[in-house]
Amino acid sequence: MTVSTQIMPSHVDNERKTTLKVDDMTCASCVARVEKAAASVAGVSSVTVNLATERAYVSGTWFDQKEVEDALTKAGYNALAIDGDEQPDFAASSQDKQAQSRRELSYVLISSGLSLPLLAGMLGSSFGVDWVLPGWVQLLLAALVQFWLGSRFYIGAFKAVRARAGNMDLLVALGTSAAFGLSLYLMGSSKAGEVPHLYFEASAVLITFVLLGKWLEARAKGQTASAIRALMQLRPDVARIRRDSEEIEIPLDQVRIGDTVILRPGDRLPVDGKILEGHSLIDESMLTGESLPVEKSVGDKVTGGSINVDGILVLETTAIGGETVLAKIIRLVEGAQASKAAVQRLVDKISAIFVPIVLVIAILTFSAWYMYGGVVEMAIMAAVSVLVIACPCALGLATPTAIMVGTGAAAKHGILIKDAQALEQARTVTVVAFDKTGTLTLGKPEVTETAMAPEIKPQFALSVAASLQQSSTHPLGKAMMTHAKQSGGKATKVINFKNHAGMGVTATIHGQEFAFGNRKLIQQHGVSLSAFIDQASAMEAKGYTVSWLAEVTPGSSNVLSIFSFGDRPKPEAIGTILALQDMNVQTIMLTGDNEGAANYMANKLGIDQVIAGVLPSDKSQVVQSLKAGGNTVAMVGDGINDAPALAASDIGIAMATGSDVAMHAADITLMRGDLGLVVGALDISRRTYSKIRQGLFWAFIYNFVGIPLAAFGYLSPMIAGGAMALSSISVLLNALTLRGWSPKTNT
Repeated sequence: MTVSTQIMPSHVDNERKTTLKVDDMTCASCVARVEKAAASVAGVSSVTVNLATERAYVSGTWFDQKEVEDALTKAGYNALAIDGDEQPDFAASSQDKQAQSRRELSYVLISSGLSLPLLAGMLGSSFGVDWVLPGWVQLLLAALVQFWLGSRFYIGAFKAVRARAGNMDLLVALGTSAAFGLSLYLMGSSKAGEVPHLYFEASAVLITFVLLGKWLEARAKGQTASAIRALMQLRPDVARIRRDSEEIEIPLDQVRIGDTVILRPGDRLPVDGKILEGHSLIDESMLTGESLPVEKSVGDKVTGGSINVDGILVLETTAIGGETVLAKIIRLVEGAQASKAAVQRLVDKISAIFVPIVLVIAILTFSAWYMYGGVVEMAIMAAVSVLVIACPCALGLATPTAIMVGTGAAAKHGILIKDAQALEQARTVTVVAFDKTGTLTLGKPEVTETAMAPEIKPQFALSVAASLQQSSTHPLGKAMMTHAKQSGGKATKVINFKNHAGMGVTATIHGQEFAFGNRKLIQQHGVSLSAFIDQASAMEAKGYTVSWLAEVTPGSSNVLSIFSFGDRPKPEAIGTILALQDMNVQTIMLTGDNEGAANYMANKLGIDQVIAGVLPSDKSQVVQSLKAGGNTVAMVGDGINDAPALAASDIGIAMATGSDVAMHAADITLMRGDLGLVVGALDISRRTYSKIRQGLFWAFIYNFVGIPLAAFGYLSPMIAGGAMALSSISVLLNALTLRGWSPKTNT
């Protein structure tokens, strides 16, 4: 029993979405028809259909899910709504696909066995042997292929006609029926003892070719989903947890946030968590693409799906089910593979009118041959060849298969691409703007030099600095805390704490107000910098970042101390910059640091342009101005502090750290802090788009060359059928070559 589900808007989000599994789609024309049928339902605002994944994604402010299913059924397709948030059972799905593949192969083998005897006469004549099967035997063999193994084409054609549309099934059904009908007519009208030339082999072999193409397509399409399948298989079925001082194994879906999970060496992590006890190496290669295990200890976050290599760990569960990083990655990859590139929308428009045009060409071909040649057999054969070679399977598969394989290959190496639009646009990037700290550098600066006012005791200054930075997550704040602890500085309680974005912090300690940050912050409080300006300039000349500690209490304000911080560039940074320049991409550093520190680092790395002293809010304005200059801009940052700039850029690239993945803040998320993945993201975009263009070229070239050749009688129906199958297979195999892609190493 099917329950009608009304998808209603809410005050939180006035758009609702549903995902449908759509069977029986065979070509690009089917995609257009499914989209048109679903879009006709009241309340539906947009529909995206993916032929490769056999999914329809419907969204709108309000619509009846059952009405969408009924509309697609009426259009000739079996449609069933599925839970878009629920992760599909890929183990069961894989078994189903294998069973279907075996079934399709059996059809191909049976069809081939029935068709080969029909070819005996034609093959024999090539060797001077004049022998053919009796007409009634040919009829029997061809009828089994035509109406038993080929019944699917009649069913699909009937549904297409009922929906007043065209598809591949209609073309195949018309073409093979014409050849079969002509043979039947010639057989019935021949005189006694006369052996007419029959065309049963044309229809039978043609159906065999189409079935072969469908089997090969099914196998290839199954391989395109391998990335998601591999990610799904990372989740174990059970988890070992500690309850009431006892260790028990429970099904994964019974684990709750806060549960204590025990991991033994070799165990795969079932959940996201925080380490409470233990020390171990964690293999995160399937999630991040990082080949070497990462060292983890108490307090570190770990991600479900990774492998505990050598130690015993005790975790506190922090995320389960759909909220884990792994689940979010799977949804992101699925969304990217399901989305539609701009070039595909153009292909869809062409496909919508393609089948009617082919039917008209076939009619004109028949008419021309019959009028000028007078031989009905030749006229029908030419028209059949036109119908067959024009089947637009390859046209519909070229873009989605390349996107599926490209995004899957990228995900395998830790590059998560949000959607097809991002994948397509990344290839056009002309400028890459980098944040400095934590992106181009290791993000682990150290205090390199200090200078104190004569009347200030170092212990006092260090304690004040530690107090102001004790809650900081900024790399400089953490470095200050480490230095203060090592030097004996003790943090105390503060009040009126305030963070000044891009400048520093202020707080009150024992009734005195202090500030710790850059020059702008200190100057805003009217404090003179003259006593330390020469020392600060000398530090900055060495490429260090200088932070100022000052008392800013009204009536008593002065600089207490200055601290310089040094950071090292990432090992792969220079290679990455060179690789981008080799790709004719300009590199820019956007940083809140002073000019001296920024230029020092930029010169070290070979960056083209530096824009220093930029606040986070100003970075987005810089990006906007770069875009206004005609550039396609990619912004690379940490996905949190650089969120405005990431949003303003054409392509936002977030450098993820640990399990804090800023997937929603950027178009592309790099699962590890390897700058070389920036080059990889642009490279996979260019390569995928190249495969799309190659696929569309082959799809169109088969039709543009094949249809005229068929119309002028240079292609028999059998050769046309082989060419049609070959076009789809070549497009799929070409896309599958992306599976071997890997980002170049720039270290």
